[in-house]
Amino acid sequence: MIRDAKDLSPDQRAVIESLLGRRVLEDESISVRAIQPPALSEERRQQLAEELRKYFAEVDARRQSGSETEAEEILTEAMRSVRPGYRPHQ
Repeated sequence: MIRDAKDLSPDQRAVIESLLGRRVLEDESISVRAIQPPALSEERRQQLAEELRKYFAEVDARRQSGSETEAEEILTEAMRSVRPGYRPHQ
């Protein structure tokens, strides 16, 4: 389904903007699509989980140590890069 932003009701606009994390411009079009995730066997799910554990263990082994404040600043910056209006909970 594709809708022009100018045709959205105020409630629809609020929901879309909430999901996007930004204002929707009048000349934009919004596309909404529901997808069904692929079915995974329990064996495949476990295999993927193990691969992720290995990957994150490798990332952790290479990371530099830092303070909790630095980590929070990095995470906040990352969130703001994808959601400009993001404000950390305090």
